[in-house]
Amino acid sequence: MGGSSSRPRPLPLLVEEPWLQMNWEDRESDLQFINNYKPKGEGQEKFRILLHGPVGAGKSSFINSVISILESRICRRATACNTGQGSFTREYQSYRIKKGNQDNEYPFVLNDMMGLSNVSRRHRRVHVKDMKKVMKGHIKDGYKFNPESTLSNTDPFYKQKPTINDKVNILVSVFDANTANLLGNSVVETIQDIRDDATELGIPHVVVFTKIDEVCPETKKDVKNACKSKLLQEKVKDFSKLIGIPENCIFPVKNYHCEKKLNHDIDALILNTLRHIIEIGDEYHSS
Repeated sequence: MGGSSSRPRPLPLLVEEPWLQMNWEDRESDLQFINNYKPKGEGQEKFRILLHGPVGAGKSSFINSVISILESRICRRATACNTGQGSFTREYQSYRIKKGNQDNEYPFVLNDMMGLSNVSRRHRRVHVKDMKKVMKGHIKDGYKFNPESTLSNTDPFYKQKPTINDKVNILVSVFDANTANLLGNSVVETIQDIRDDATELGIPHVVVFTKIDEVCPETKKDVKNACKSKLLQEKVKDFSKLIGIPENCIFPVKNYHCEKKLNHDIDALILNTLRHIIEIGDEYHSS
């Protein structure tokens, strides 16, 4: 009576060996690197990081997370939109971060801009043109993006002669890890066009994957499981093929969203990602 159950065993969610190399105890080393960092370019005082990506991907939340860690308190300076809303960010905005209790600031700037959505070919062309102007340092803070027309060189928000500190040092595309592989063709083409423009301008490009705790239940339990998450690894591999970006240029993070206090492991992942962003930008410009 009664035989063995034919119900298949669930596939393991974690791989045996970490696919993502991460020293969780190295948080202080990464923080020290960031605290001691100085731009290497001649006459350069600011290292400019441009965040770009689809609506709701988590660009503003990533900015808030970086500010929270470096200012040692949960911050909400960049207004993040709730899921299902349109892009909350309408203006080109620079975020500078205070360093300790001094009047000093960190020598890097995080720039947020309007999110990319599935739009008409005309709107995409306008978006790509504005992106190129942003990367070259021609757009001033406060410019409200217009999907119908690109910024004119006679506009008050157009900077005629950008300095080395106005130009973007690295392009960071931010994507929701859950939906990154479901992007429409128009968005993929736009991202590739922008990436081509960045390469032409000598600007490196990396990707930040957000909301990794929603990809895998094991990562939701413990963010350190991201290093062994088979589901997250597959997302990274698939996205690398979709966009044509190397896997080692895709950095998974968990942003601060509903937390009331800072968390060591969330900090460690974001600080490590920020360090890589700075190092890649510096390496590219000094080579």
